[in-house]
Amino acid sequence: MAGFLPLALIAILCVEPVVGVRSHGEWANRRVLNSLASEDLVTNLPGQPVVDFRHYAGYVMVNESNGRALFYWFYEATTLPDDKPLVLWLNGGPGCSSVGYGATQEIGPFIVDINGQGLKFNPHSWNREANMLFLESPVGVGFSYSNTTTDYKKLGDDFTANDAYDFLHNWFLKFPSYRKRVFYIAGESYAGKYVPVLAELIYDKNKDPSLYINLKGILLGNPETSDAEDWMGLVDYAWSHAVISEETHKIIQRTCDFKSNDTWSNKECSGAVDEVLDQYKQIDIYSLYTSVCISNATGSDDNSMRIMFQRTPKMMPRIMGGTYDPCLDQYAKAFYNRPDVQKALHVSDGYQLKNWSICNMDIFNNWTYSKPSVLPIYKKLIAAGLRIWVYSGDTDGRVPVLSTGYSLSSLGLPITRAWRPWYHQKEVSGWFQEYKGLTFATFRGAGHAVPIFKPSNSLALFTSFLLGESLPLQR
Repeated sequence: MAGFLPLALIAILCVEPVVGVRSHGEWANRRVLNSLASEDLVTNLPGQPVVDFRHYAGYVMVNESNGRALFYWFYEATTLPDDKPLVLWLNGGPGCSSVGYGATQEIGPFIVDINGQGLKFNPHSWNREANMLFLESPVGVGFSYSNTTTDYKKLGDDFTANDAYDFLHNWFLKFPSYRKRVFYIAGESYAGKYVPVLAELIYDKNKDPSLYINLKGILLGNPETSDAEDWMGLVDYAWSHAVISEETHKIIQRTCDFKSNDTWSNKECSGAVDEVLDQYKQIDIYSLYTSVCISNATGSDDNSMRIMFQRTPKMMPRIMGGTYDPCLDQYAKAFYNRPDVQKALHVSDGYQLKNWSICNMDIFNNWTYSKPSVLPIYKKLIAAGLRIWVYSGDTDGRVPVLSTGYSLSSLGLPITRAWRPWYHQKEVSGWFQEYKGLTFATFRGAGHAVPIFKPSNSLALFTSFLLGESLPLQR
């Protein structure tokens, strides 16, 4: 692919000089990976808690001719980073930031504080168990950009996967010691499409030894998986949780064929589904039993939900797949638009600022292609022996546990360990079932972005996933 640099350069770039580094932590004479990586070392991030690991942020060019570059933030593992795997995390939308959500609201070591002016330490950060790489993808998300405007008219699942693939190879030039490292891809929501598509691309390209990436598995949270099953699950979940009436549910059952190419041409079906969405405007679709943000309960919620729901003649209608909590989102926006923060993260000189937002609605509204289902990719990756774990917060109405259950059931995989509870800190954390080639787990009382609701539990599941061990069966 033209997007990444010649691999022959790796031999030149693998020089690892020994230097003294001190950046919000106590270490000396640690090895900087190489000069390319050291340029991205973050040393003066405003409000950062003191830590004893290094982190890097900056740009990786994925297409020189178009001036297309993706922004990343990489955190070394808190201990023994040379011995731990590399995990790429992706948030969905499409159009939402993995830095704004994953890195600084969910699983990164620094969480944006409530005033948007600083950071607080996350004791349940996933970099306790792995080296964590967060990518703002595709271009137009967060700080990622292209100098060619026509690029923004091509954005879809395959375009995003190809850019992410090129990003990885060029990122390995900055960090060559990770090139052969055990590698996993994780993500949530619309990344349920991103992650398998990228994993399949890596698997196919690995037939060329010079392009080999040591991919071992994927981890998916409340993932969009198969449009038909996702919509059936959304409707059934709304009914089973008293969000819609029995009458509305019966109309949908009678008139909606979610597997049809023209589902939405049936006005009776469309009207009943609109009723589902109207009811969800009153509460938080991403977390049924938590309060909505006050700033979003004063007349703006109708408008935001209308923007978030998008009909298109080419694809099934979509609902924004971020956590989309306006309170948390405002804090992140305030933080990442600070001049000193942008300078520390190597995205601007502190004067010519980037306009950062947590979700780009233009990308969401103009998405060119979404795979109707990634279940065929699941089958392919399972046959290849990759580890696949899927988890679901059971109070999420956006991609509810029923949607995921319907999708996984349609695979027809043999059950190797039947449905049963798993435990964390002597309490039932959720339930899980193991299939031949796949594990499915739930989180009791968690919404769409599970780590926000259950930070300690989600770290426990992540640890089990990396070890390839079953979830704890005892208190």
